[in-house]
Amino acid sequence: MGREPANTLLTYQNISLMDLSTTYLGLPLRTPLLPAASPMSEEIDTIKEMEDAGAPAVVLYSLFEEQLRQDSKELDQNMEQGTNSFAEALSYFPDASDFRLGPEEYLAHIAKAKAATRIPIIASLNGSSAGGWTQYAKAIQQAGADALELNIYYIPTDMSLTSAQIEQTYLDILTSVKSSVTIPVAVKLSPFFTNFANMASRLDKAGANGLVLFNRFYQPDIDLESLEVKPNILLSTPMAMRVPLRWIALLHGKLQASLAATSGIHRASDVLKMLMAGADATMLCSTLIRHGARQISVIERDLVAWMEEHEYSSVSQLKGSLSQRKCAEPSAFERAQYMKAISQFPAAQS
Repeated sequence: MGREPANTLLTYQNISLMDLSTTYLGLPLRTPLLPAASPMSEEIDTIKEMEDAGAPAVVLYSLFEEQLRQDSKELDQNMEQGTNSFAEALSYFPDASDFRLGPEEYLAHIAKAKAATRIPIIASLNGSSAGGWTQYAKAIQQAGADALELNIYYIPTDMSLTSAQIEQTYLDILTSVKSSVTIPVAVKLSPFFTNFANMASRLDKAGANGLVLFNRFYQPDIDLESLEVKPNILLSTPMAMRVPLRWIALLHGKLQASLAATSGIHRASDVLKMLMAGADATMLCSTLIRHGARQISVIERDLVAWMEEHEYSSVSQLKGSLSQRKCAEPSAFERAQYMKAISQFPAAQS
């Protein structure tokens, strides 16, 4: 049984009687301010801090497909293969020790998080191919997870692959997981599809309970002094929210699946924009890494202040109010507005 967060309820009552509730993946949430999958959830104490700060649920950090497909010895062998050929390749792959917890430890972590909190715990699997690793979802459900996020991190490099084959891989992964679990399943994906609207519709029809928009692909960098390929992990800025903002506004009201916004959400103003576009949940990552778990309460306080000033009484009143379907100028999210913006751009800036 989970714990009762210390003084949390009293704190919320003192903030406001504003109705900030929302529903995501069929889960009733006190607010839409949901911590995204990140290293913040690696420690149980930090998960409890996020709950005390107002997190209505937590998405755990991802367990990788590679961790499930290979034991530690095989992982080491695969990572070392070929690294003696070129010195430049030595730092390209991570060491096996870089993966903090293995599959069994991850299941135990889910159980500990459930026991330590009273909020939904959403597990995360990160992979790129349809295969046996997806069956691990059943063990995640048995460990007590309330939902599962499939983070499909797929960068196709095979020139013979067609767009249809790539899209089918996403659908196959989802179908495999849905066949083995009864908990809600969200799919986190990138916007890089020939027709993202069509892909969203197909995932929705295939049983996705939610879509998380969007994954941020971390691009490698090259160190010119050491001649090594190095990971280039950059925290997001609010500018990154523009792409998910647009697509959530376009998709709101057209799918059964919940819509979660991620990337670039740092402030209450970012949350408000995503809610008005039609998001059911707004996921916080970089801002929590920068400022700590207490940033959740800061964003909630600012969210309530804006809503009171502008006479909104609930999140449901905000949600989708400026989506494409509700917007006075629906073309604002399409090509026509792009042409209008370019034509109005100050000549002095061109």
